[in-house]
Amino acid sequence: MTNNVVVIVSCGTDNPNRATRAIHLATIAHKQGKKTTLFLLDEAVYLAKQGLIAHLRAATGDIADDLMTYLQANEVPILACTPCAKARQITEQDLIDGARLATAAELITLSCDATVISL
Repeated sequence: MTNNVVVIVSCGTDNPNRATRAIHLATIAHKQGKKTTLFLLDEAVYLAKQGLIAHLRAATGDIADDLMTYLQANEVPILACTPCAKARQITEQDLIDGARLATAAELITLSCDATVISL
């Protein structure tokens, strides 16, 4: 069994419950000692844009910004799909600390040696 976990999320502010849950799962995986990566596709790239998740929360009360702050503080890679971000006019300079743009090829490479959770 691998110690690597990749959490892939494709929804963002359009689905606060699923988006927050994905960040929560990445947080839990990291706290369990897993080498964790959060990969943002489609609308989820907005989660990595500065200032956009400040008020995003799940029905459970989990706050996306608090969870993301944990990932940032613990240097968990936060990767935003390059073409998805470009289509939404999000540049590398728009991203929160610890986030960067990444390609589908990088996602495949990460996923081949990991447990993948997709939301």
